[in-house]
Amino acid sequence: MSGILEGKRVLITGVLMESSIAFHTAKVAQEQGAEIILTAFPRPTLTERIAKKLPKPAKVIELDVTNDEHLARVEDVVREELGGLDGVVHSIGFAPQDALGGNFLNTPFESVATAMHVSAFSLKSLTMACLPLMQNGGSVVGLTFDAQFAWPQYDWMGPAKAALEATSRYLARDLGKQNVRCNLISAGPLGSMAAKSIPGFSDLAKVWDERSPLQWDMADPEPAGRGVVALLSDFFPKTTGEIVHVDGGVHIMGA
Repeated sequence: MSGILEGKRVLITGVLMESSIAFHTAKVAQEQGAEIILTAFPRPTLTERIAKKLPKPAKVIELDVTNDEHLARVEDVVREELGGLDGVVHSIGFAPQDALGGNFLNTPFESVATAMHVSAFSLKSLTMACLPLMQNGGSVVGLTFDAQFAWPQYDWMGPAKAALEATSRYLARDLGKQNVRCNLISAGPLGSMAAKSIPGFSDLAKVWDERSPLQWDMADPEPAGRGVVALLSDFFPKTTGEIVHVDGGVHIMGA
């Protein structure tokens, strides 16, 4: 029986650790029949090492999404490797330390600008770099952390994720005519590299221990990876601009 991504070609960013959503997205995508290519920055060798744990070999290319030269060469490199793309996974986020951990009121604009550029604007940059490769349409899937709320310690990553969510909606609006869908997965907290960079992250994670209708496991990124793969597939052919929650149900709880 073929998988739901049989014959699909997918570019996946953000594979830094085996505990990342991006790694499990890549794993499940391969298991479901996709050919994948990975991007990495600033240490492609780290991603190459992690990629060896995937079911099949995957090429890794260096890509800094804030570097116009890197973005400009994506099309040629991917076309040579895969011939084109059917899907793109945006799993990129970064904020300087002074933009996190309770420093919201004192963060300088330079740090906020960095967080916005890397974590939100890059969804547009990456999508536009890959758009010429999606001649028959495609699916862009990003990762957010529910930006409806002000979370403990999350500080300027909250507005950055809100900007990411708005960017996804506008991309969905403008790319629909080319049959390109753009959706997001809003995952619960996980013990990933991104989480470990947030001071006091355990305070945020406690919310899930107390309020999640479904038992939430911070050590299990696979449910979120499966959500990404589902949105990459043809099982959501008319869904765009959507945010699908894979958070154990915390987003529905009023108290």
